[in-house]
Amino acid sequence: MDDDKKFVIELRWDPTLGEWVMVSNVRSARPWQPTSFCPFCPGNEETGYGWRALILENRFPMLMELPPEPSTHRFYKTAKSYGKCYVVVETPEHSIDDLSDLSIDQISYVINLIGEKQREESEKRHAQYFLWFRNKGREIGVSLTHPHSQIYVTPFIPIRVLRELNNAERYWHENKRCLFCDIIDIEKEDKIRVLLENEFWVSFMPFYAHWPFEVHIYPKRHVQLLTQLTSKEIEQLAQILKYSLCGLKNLFSKPMPYIMVLHQAPLKGDHIFYHLHIEIYGMLREEGKLKYAAGMETGGGNFTYDSIPEYNAIRIKEKIEKCLNH
Repeated sequence: MDDDKKFVIELRWDPTLGEWVMVSNVRSARPWQPTSFCPFCPGNEETGYGWRALILENRFPMLMELPPEPSTHRFYKTAKSYGKCYVVVETPEHSIDDLSDLSIDQISYVINLIGEKQREESEKRHAQYFLWFRNKGREIGVSLTHPHSQIYVTPFIPIRVLRELNNAERYWHENKRCLFCDIIDIEKEDKIRVLLENEFWVSFMPFYAHWPFEVHIYPKRHVQLLTQLTSKEIEQLAQILKYSLCGLKNLFSKPMPYIMVLHQAPLKGDHIFYHLHIEIYGMLREEGKLKYAAGMETGGGNFTYDSIPEYNAIRIKEKIEKCLNH
């Protein structure tokens, strides 16, 4: 077999940026937006019948529990791709458009299912981080349309989270307070960027938003991990998540493509200075106009913002209020 056809799944270290790149040619074989079948619908080989939501092993993973030996190089560093990749099938109903279309009870069920998986994975030696994320919309490359999200259990801390951890720890030592708790207080004082609030959570567009319609959801309680949330906190997370996403969905004539990511502390060690939260990146600038991470963002690493977060926050809030009154 030619070298470029060999089974390769490994980590490659980028010494210029100090971060791992996950390499897997297995991913190139995954189905791309098929119209004749859906592997996540009830009755298929992996799904069966009689379920509300499922967590399945990804058949085209970036990480494996027993990965092959990585390649070697005379200069560059590589490592085994220890970990797991899962697909969270959020409902048996294929025609559901978005997580926001599910009931609060169903969203709570999904979050609890993810929490159970996190408890299971946290016991494994190589599991350093548990990343739950959701990609929505063909515009950002979603390969299957059945409502689903994903989980990556990684042997390293994702670089964006690592930057947050470092800044949060520095702030904790310098100010004797949590950076994220202070952000919550400031956003609630400013009021204009707050989108929705309940007893345990607050949803807002941050002052420093990167994406045109970026939404952050923070627990008011200083908590580090999904598995530390109470049943009531999970129920209210489901509620605020549903209506925040509903607001995004209804901003324009077509649903908003977005990326949603759970940021939490690493699975190993003590990170009392960190604060769990969810970040949602709404990708449209205006009707039919996608925001691209182009030259300055991708090449330079700093985002540009073509509007004003306060103005866009008002637009989301108006749609959320309609969702609440529907």
